[in-house]
Amino acid sequence: MTKDDVIRMAETQLHRWWLSDEKLERFANLVAAHEREECAKVCDDKYKEFPEEENDYAYADAAKGLAASIRARGTT
Repeated sequence: MTKDDVIRMAETQLHRWWLSDEKLERFANLVAAHEREECAKVCDDKYKEFPEEENDYAYADAAKGLAASIRARGTT
């Protein structure tokens, strides 16, 4: 879900007079950040599932890299 999706959903459910464009934008950014973090946590949990003794470093590195990429989307 993108920020624009959140804004469109909010516009259909909320009266436009209730939220200014600026407040709606901030709300959408908060929702998007929360969703990104939840997705990154799933990757973090997968990373922790790979035991070091089984040489699953490639999978662990991929999961760690995905979590970092997801979190980075909010800063670019």
